[in-house]
Amino acid sequence: MALIGPGGRPITSQPVQNAASGDSPHIKDSSLATFAADVLVASREVPVIVDFWAPWCGPCKTLGPQLEAAVKAADGAVKMVKVNIDENPEIAQQLRIQSIPTVFAFKDGQPVDGFMGAIPESQIKTFVANLASGGGGHDHDHDGHDHHHGGPEHTKEVLAVGDQALAAGDIAMAAQAYGHVLQDEPGHPVAVAGLARAYLQGGDVERARATLQMVRPDGAADEAIRAVEAELKLREAPAPESGETAALRAKLAADPADHQARYDLAMALDAGGDREGAMNELLELVKRDRKWNEEAARKQLVVLFEALGFTDPRAVEGRRKLSGILFS
Repeated sequence: MALIGPGGRPITSQPVQNAASGDSPHIKDSSLATFAADVLVASREVPVIVDFWAPWCGPCKTLGPQLEAAVKAADGAVKMVKVNIDENPEIAQQLRIQSIPTVFAFKDGQPVDGFMGAIPESQIKTFVANLASGGGGHDHDHDGHDHHHGGPEHTKEVLAVGDQALAAGDIAMAAQAYGHVLQDEPGHPVAVAGLARAYLQGGDVERARATLQMVRPDGAADEAIRAVEAELKLREAPAPESGETAALRAKLAADPADHQARYDLAMALDAGGDREGAMNELLELVKRDRKWNEEAARKQLVVLFEALGFTDPRAVEGRRKLSGILFS
């Protein structure tokens, strides 16, 4: 279905690359160097919507053009800035972006509203129209109290509690926090992924797998969900026998071109908890013979990157190295 733009023209000429198409003065790409001017300063004049995306993110390819169409229709009442997080991981880290697509709305230099994951086009239009008409953010009473219970801010706070508990190894507390969000918002992808992670951390792989089925349909491709799926896929790999890595290293020392041995070594390293070592062996294998075994090394690297989550510095660095090999 073609999107219909202003004047009834179907918007079909979106470039595959998700960068701003350049045909609207209200939409631009931003980077670390220009972010403060493009977003923080500019949002003092007019609300600025920031779309965080990456070339490998499927849902971004749908959401980006739909957001652009809504911003063009607002005709200057809001601006839009696009940030490629592969090229600007520092911005993603500073704003604690956990998954993409993520969209923030800034007013007066502060984020006032936002959402994660792809949302229906009707909601995108409402989101933009609300900002354009001076809405956005929370309803404050005259006494300054916030009356926006259960809104995106509340969800974000509870998710943060869950993430902290999980990082501290408090599985029960984490599960409670994620469960609380799921009562308010059934199928919320980040909460579903968090709950699945909690079960996974507790060693209950089957329950983790079952939990992932609870995600709402439009959240199934969410980065957080894909990361847990990738983690499950890695758990299915058989555990290494002791001494196996030493035997494989000896094999490689005798014949560095033994690609199967290198691949097996990477799998054994990852199963033993050395994900970085595994990535290095797979990168070396891609460098030596990209086409080997139907690009098995490249495909496995993608699974590892997804399991780490895209803001993990090891994944950022690994993607950069892989791109360097593939496009050199």
